[in-house]
Amino acid sequence: MTGPFADYGRPRRVEGGLRARSTRGAIGRSWWSRRFLEVLESFALGTRLTRGRSYARAGQVLDLDVAPGVVTARVQGSRPRPYQVRIAVEPFPAARWEQVEAALAAQAFFSARLLAGDLPAELEELFAATGVPLFPAGVDELDQHCSCPDHAVPCKHLAATFYLLAEAFDADPFELLHWRGRRRADLLDRLRALRAATGPGRDDSNPGRDDGSGGTAAPVSTGDGRDAARTSDGPGAPSTGDGRAVPAVGAARALAPLPAAPLADAVDRFWVAPVPLPDRPPSLAAAPDLLLRQLGAPAAGLGGPGLTERLGRAYREFGRFRPEADRPEADRPEADRQEVADDGAATTSGGGTAT
Repeated sequence: MTGPFADYGRPRRVEGGLRARSTRGAIGRSWWSRRFLEVLESFALGTRLTRGRSYARAGQVLDLDVAPGVVTARVQGSRPRPYQVRIAVEPFPAARWEQVEAALAAQAFFSARLLAGDLPAELEELFAATGVPLFPAGVDELDQHCSCPDHAVPCKHLAATFYLLAEAFDADPFELLHWRGRRRADLLDRLRALRAATGPGRDDSNPGRDDGSGGTAAPVSTGDGRDAARTSDGPGAPSTGDGRAVPAVGAARALAPLPAAPLADAVDRFWVAPVPLPDRPPSLAAAPDLLLRQLGAPAAGLGGPGLTERLGRAYREFGRFRPEADRPEADRPEADRQEVADDGAATTSGGGTAT
């Protein structure tokens, strides 16, 4: 073998390296880790990423560290010294993060999920509406570097780091937000403070309106010296700082058109659905005797095909939505009374004793 890579062979075995939990198939269990890898593959990096999958599963990544704007790792290759890997992305400015936090705190749906340690899928939409996409929008947003001699970007060492990074997002979704510039503790503390500042008497779908206050506006700091006011004229979504309101997403989108109500009325109607529920369908989606059809004909000693027919009529009767079913027998339609009489006669003639 000749060429610049003649001195390189199989990677050195590693003891105690970071090994991907996925042993086959796709890597990534949560929506955010799968979405992260999908975005990378959309940059035409799919075939290059697969080169590092075996490295990730073999435990060749010695360590992985996530910091605001940068991910660093050491990956063991064929040389004695591990390669240094660095993946950088521009963290969100502090002003943008304050806008995102205000939008998150304005909707109890997001605050509850984040405080519970989960990232709702609607989070990507909220970040995009605020002007800061959660995932990189182009490959040029990623600054990738590896100390190996391979000129391909990403090389297998970078690719292995991407896969382990996706699994790190699986284990702790807040690592994704940390990479984008906000530590978990700082974000949750900020959300708790913003939620506490709104007070228990404010409505989440209209944060700028206090109960009985007449619709005063509540300013939200944008981090650049300006205040984005929440007014009572709309659904109360915070402003992005350039005059555009952040649209409500998730549950708040469905509840936004509902009028604000005083706290006393809200308590009285706590168990009442804010949106009317659909009526229960009057008929079953499947035939009532569907299971009976799958059993086949019973043995002759049990009644044979005649038993199946009689049970079928009984199941259809049970599954029929008929308010008149509670009427006295004399008031029921003649066809129903005749069917019951036929069933009774068939049972007696089948050799059984009526009791």
